[in-house]
Amino acid sequence: MTQIVKQKPSIESIEKKMFEMEQAECPVVHSFAPGLYIRELRMKAGTLAIGHYQKTRHLNLFLKGRIIMIKPDGTRKELVAPMMFVAEPGKKMGHVIEDVVWLNIYATEETDIETLEEMYFKKSDWWKEKPNKQAKRITDREDFQKVLSETGFSEEQAIQQSENTEDQIPMPNGSFKIQISESNISGRGVFATAGIEENETIGPARIDGKRTPIGRYCNHSMTPNAKMKSVNGNIFLVSIGKIKGCRGGLVGEEITTDYRENLKVA
Repeated sequence: MTQIVKQKPSIESIEKKMFEMEQAECPVVHSFAPGLYIRELRMKAGTLAIGHYQKTRHLNLFLKGRIIMIKPDGTRKELVAPMMFVAEPGKKMGHVIEDVVWLNIYATEETDIETLEEMYFKKSDWWKEKPNKQAKRITDREDFQKVLSETGFSEEQAIQQSENTEDQIPMPNGSFKIQISESNISGRGVFATAGIEENETIGPARIDGKRTPIGRYCNHSMTPNAKMKSVNGNIFLVSIGKIKGCRGGLVGEEITTDYRENLKVA
């Protein structure tokens, strides 16, 4: 007679099943200082969270809250803020008991979020292949063609200007609620990683005549949720309504402007 032994589900299998469910709000703020990248994560009580596999040892600051960490073998450990510790590589799962504010701190000069995620996180194969749930924004793309026609630019000229690296700079030191990611309007776009309020300054688009990633990648829309604003000779991206941030591990809304209005600012 064969005895059947039920195995506990792996964290990866739980993660895949959870991805099919409604995702919890999970705002992420990215902060840069000389030689440092700080990733601030906030989670509400009641959230069951699973992180990507961390490739490296790194400093953690657990500033607020209480969380039950669930290890792969099923054992649990309670963490209560404030705490500071160095975390080992691995994939972690936790049940948030009290609202959490958690900082991951990495030593690097890199400022591109997708590059940083590639450097520090190992994502499950199924995660990399997940479908983009945002609908294709055909009308915004068509209206962009109208803008080109109205201004006398060809699409080739627009692409050439976008890809010109001579007037581009990385994001400066500071804290930002955005990252550059694949867009359903065109190429890559600027996406919110944390909730943005109306009239909030999102970040610089042009500094001393040089374009930041915001200035390069912010896409056009017929129904924009942001605008460009000139301040002391520099240009900043400012919201004109509330913009949703990350849910689960997914980026939030794409941040867009009306290129017709941008030309008036430039």
